[in-house]
Amino acid sequence: MADRVLKVNAFTTFDLLDATVRSHDGDESTFAVLDVGADDDGVEVALEVDHTDVDVPAHADVLSLAPDEARELADELRSKADRLDGE
Repeated sequence: MADRVLKVNAFTTFDLLDATVRSHDGDESTFAVLDVGADDDGVEVALEVDHTDVDVPAHADVLSLAPDEARELADELRSKADRLDGE
């Protein structure tokens, strides 16, 4: 992924995911980087899609979560994954 905004290294949470850019004009498939980090202020989730295959400028979307919001998101993700696994 050329011209990245996010720093991608051995510690990046997910450095190559299948992604979809969804707009009013339709959906376009591409790749993405997703990273989760934390500091004294809370948890940060950052997503950057590979803009070389889709018509969007280079950018990263960043979501800041308080610890309780991060736990709620984790619980929701776990619940959806368990349902897909049939648990």
